[in-house]
Amino acid sequence: MDQITITKAGAEDLKTVQQISKETFFETFAEANTEADMQKYLAENFSEIKLTEELSNPDSLFYIAWLGENPVGYMKLNTGEAQTELQDISSFEIERIYVKSAYHGKKVGQLLYEKALEIAQAEQKVYIWLGVWEENLKAIRFYEKNGFVAFDKHIFKFGEDEQTDIMMKKLV
Repeated sequence: MDQITITKAGAEDLKTVQQISKETFFETFAEANTEADMQKYLAENFSEIKLTEELSNPDSLFYIAWLGENPVGYMKLNTGEAQTELQDISSFEIERIYVKSAYHGKKVGQLLYEKALEIAQAEQKVYIWLGVWEENLKAIRFYEKNGFVAFDKHIFKFGEDEQTDIMMKKLV
């Protein structure tokens, strides 16, 4: 098997980020949500306009995981005002670690997480935090295994459905 490589993404990677976003979000959450809510979310949150804004935000960092020439996942980190909630300058938010389901269990998510930790340490952040859907037990176990602990909850509106995200953090 080829080596997984992680590269920093920019505006030129829009189509790759968009494709991974839509594919992985659908794979992970379609079964638990209505078709209408899913299509609306994908259209609004992973549109070219929205992702172009995110990719050009200096407070957000994107990294793509590649297996050879194939993109298999990506990560979005936020600092400062780009953070979805806490907006604490001493922290990084991991907003997304998205990995194609065919590559689950192949350490892609782990490599992306380790890149986030490396960046947080280099930038002397105090902690990393994230929100994860309470029903995404696989992701919760992954973060717990990596030392994250729950510290709060928040509501995530998905269409008309209110879902609870567990907020987790880890000291760097």
